[in-house]
Amino acid sequence: MATSAAQSSSWTSFLKSIASFNGDLSSLTAPPFILSPTSLVEYSQYWAEHPDLFVDADLLRATDPDNEEEVEAMALKRMIAVTRWFISTLKSQYCSRNESMGSEKKPLNPFLGEVFVGKWECDSVHGEAFLLSEQVSHHPPVTAYAIKNMKHNVTLQGYNGITSSISTTSINIKQFGHAILEFQDLDESYLVTLPPLHIEGLITASPFVELEGTSYIQSSNGFMAVVDYSGRGWVSGKKNTFKSRIYRDSLASAYKENALVTISGQWSGKSYISQGSTTPTKYDELFYDAAKIAAQHLKVKPIEKQHELESRRAWEKVAEAIKKADYNLIHQEKSLIENKQRESRKLEKEAGIAWETRWFDKVDYLDNGNSIHDNFMNLTNLANLSIHNSPSGSMKNSKYDVGDAKHWRFNDLFTFLLFL
Repeated sequence: MATSAAQSSSWTSFLKSIASFNGDLSSLTAPPFILSPTSLVEYSQYWAEHPDLFVDADLLRATDPDNEEEVEAMALKRMIAVTRWFISTLKSQYCSRNESMGSEKKPLNPFLGEVFVGKWECDSVHGEAFLLSEQVSHHPPVTAYAIKNMKHNVTLQGYNGITSSISTTSINIKQFGHAILEFQDLDESYLVTLPPLHIEGLITASPFVELEGTSYIQSSNGFMAVVDYSGRGWVSGKKNTFKSRIYRDSLASAYKENALVTISGQWSGKSYISQGSTTPTKYDELFYDAAKIAAQHLKVKPIEKQHELESRRAWEKVAEAIKKADYNLIHQEKSLIENKQRESRKLEKEAGIAWETRWFDKVDYLDNGNSIHDNFMNLTNLANLSIHNSPSGSMKNSKYDVGDAKHWRFNDLFTFLLFL
């Protein structure tokens, strides 16, 4: 009872602090009892926890490249396969903590230079996949990642950052960054934007995530998927609901009647697919069942063999304290890491040097002198999306279509070869 009362008091104080806070909420310190034992830098693994779906589109090829009708049909099937893979990532990214811990937990804030590496083993058809994830910025917090499947020559790279604010009953989060999925053997790529979200359940100290707004998936072959999210309302609706329509191109997406297929359901449960713009029902073809298909967690080296910058080794004592609910020890161990990082940044500043990232570089897409070898510009033009460092999914000529256009890009394919 005493522990529960203390937690309640701590949570009330936290709510008061965020209600009066003016700035980005990610810099606030959360009560220890809502902390996750997992660092945010590990969240990059959720992109490929279904390693078969990650590369399935590469298996969908036309048998006759001169048959335009077959080529077009297979391109649409690949767009559907990529959309299925994307939907499969959402449960792990946004609600797996609710299932394993009872409510959404605040991840540990990665320190600058923190890394997370590992691999997924899959069947002989799909092959292995490898992950490199790195905290490339601490203020603001940004995690960059690259995932490679050597067998199918498929690469995903991208980065995530957030800004957050408080409303009456929820925390509102805008995501920055994007992902680029490349099928090199097909010479085909896909740009994936990240949805905004809000965290509800603050009043009851049982926070959970609801996605909102829209994600876009733009293919270099022209096809475009528009994914709209909605949640449970006060009166009706189901949680984690989405509807996605796939169009031949972004111009066609202006009218839902132009949809080639429509997908609808719960991204944390079952969804269904039908042809055209009509919303499918449970009597239509099953698209994906998130509850039935278990996520496949990647394998990492034993902690004692990890580098000191690797996430699970660096946060080992903090994670153990969180699992034991030893709040004094959590504070003590977190402070050791955070103070060490502050001292490192102080020494770097005094020496006039800056931290150098390991696997990722920041590329300026407004610098015409840069030689940029990815399809980001082409894909944003096809989707009519902003190239600027704005909330993910911002459109050209919107109020967010301003500022710099610097984005994090993977620079070290050789590191993946070390896994082999």
